Amino acid sequence: MFRSLRNRNYRLFASGQVVSNAGTWMQRVAQDWLVLHLSHDNGAALGLTTALQFLPTMVLGLWGGVIADRYPKRRLLMITQSAMGVLALVLGLLAISGTAQVWMVYLMAFALGTVSVVDTPVRHAFVAEMVGPRDLSNAIALNSAIFNLARVVGPAVAGLLIARLGGTGPAFLVNAASFVAVIAGLALMRTSELRPSEPAPRAKGQLREGLRYASRRPDLLLPIMMAAFVATFGMNFSITTALMAKEVFHAGADTFGVASSVFAVGALAGALLAAKRIRPNRRLLIGSAIAFGVLEIASGLAPGYWSFLVLLVPTGMALLTLNTAANATVQLGSDPEMRGRVTGLYLLVFTGGTPIGAPIVGWISEEMGARAGVVLGGALSLVGVGLAVALVRMVENRLSYRRQALAA
Repeated sequence: MFRSLRNRNYRLFASGQVVSNAGTWMQRVAQDWLVLHLSHDNGAALGLTTALQFLPTMVLGLWGGVIADRYPKRRLLMITQSAMGVLALVLGLLAISGTAQVWMVYLMAFALGTVSVVDTPVRHAFVAEMVGPRDLSNAIALNSAIFNLARVVGPAVAGLLIARLGGTGPAFLVNAASFVAVIAGLALMRTSELRPSEPAPRAKGQLREGLRYASRRPDLLLPIMMAAFVATFGMNFSITTALMAKEVFHAGADTFGVASSVFAVGALAGALLAAKRIRPNRRLLIGSAIAFGVLEIASGLAPGYWSFLVLLVPTGMALLTLNTAANATVQLGSDPEMRGRVTGLYLLVFTGGTPIGAPIVGWISEEMGARAGVVLGGALSLVGVGLAVALVRMVENRLSYRRQALAA
């Protein structure tokens, strides 16, 4: 389960990620709380902050993959992680000094999203350079486990800091300090043990080249398309869980918090189970996607709060199994010189789908009830899986026909 930790470079990277991801989740909570405080509980202001943070990825995400293929990834990560630390520091100082205004938080959120355009695909593609192809699937799963562990711990610590110290500033400063762990880990790595890909020379059309490459690879198209459908319609738990807790089970914020933590625990368990697999296959990819859709429908039909909580655990496990299998398939299947661009495309559909699907699921929940939002989200995910499989088979048949025609 932890075999990739035998690699010294990955141990340094993973240790830094444990600290940094917890700090990142702390900042997310503190940022939302600060916006609500400055805007006098304006929900639209909170939504705009989130939109500004995701907007750069949706617009420029593919270019981040191009940059990842052009330049040494370790050096890029040191630059992006330092920039993120500086942004957190500035926001913390603004909050502590009492000079923070809503527009400043908007600006910081947009700047953080812009840095993430480069940081995210580089960070994902760099894993392969640390551990090699044999342990890549394991390392990706452990990264998911670290992320979900931080998802459980980070918000709780942020809540305690805000409550005890009377403001959001300390949470931002702790996050700024957490980037030191990542940068130190990158600096201490043994470059002789890395497996760097040859940087792609700067040239025109590299973005289109990456899209053409992915479109001609059915083994890459399947995880990318499945991630797009599931992320758009199924991964809206921040909305659906809150609505189920409040409207269906008539519970308070504490109940919503428990449900969110239970889902994160299931996701953590799914990531750890995925870490045992050497290499994912198409059957696992499709099976986990179908299981997620079915379990989401079942959770929407849960008769009571406790049965809802119980179903959230395997739902989280299925989702993380799908995410890990899709991510590993994309990275293992891509040629090293194309890995950054293909990973950038995968991350674009994965992160860009939720802002598109969330308003749709929210509208369905408003018009037809919270249960309908969850059930239809699961049903649309299943339909998306079917469409992805059908479209990939069409591409496979087309490519097979072309090969036969060339052979003739």
